[in-house]
Amino acid sequence: MVINNITDLRAEIALLKGQTATQEAALKAHFSSPGAIFNTIFSGFKTPDLKGALFNPEDLIGMLSKFILPFALNKTIFRNSGFLMKALVGIIAPKASGLISHEMIANVWDKVRSLASKITSKKKPAVYTPPGSATY
Repeated sequence: MVINNITDLRAEIALLKGQTATQEAALKAHFSSPGAIFNTIFSGFKTPDLKGALFNPEDLIGMLSKFILPFALNKTIFRNSGFLMKALVGIIAPKASGLISHEMIANVWDKVRSLASKITSKKKPAVYTPPGSATY
């Protein structure tokens, strides 16, 4: 809206005050009970379009891997290495964590589950029934 004079300015101020009141009422309704608070927080996870999500799983995994990957590498593989090697890991690991994506983790998890199910599901061996037996 273009404001040309004082009456336009006053009308715009009144309009903004009205919008403020309605937005305050909506916020109070969202945070009126613990259930409403949880619904508001979890609604960021349930958007079908991940670009509009409050917590995008891909961004969350990328952010966690940028912090966890260097820490895990320095505590396990490079435990007895020197300061320069740990600094190099700290610099390179966050860049390498960019290669880790949500789909890649899901694919690895599916492969691990399928391998685990193959290992745990033991097939019963075929039982030989001789000819002339009661079950033949």
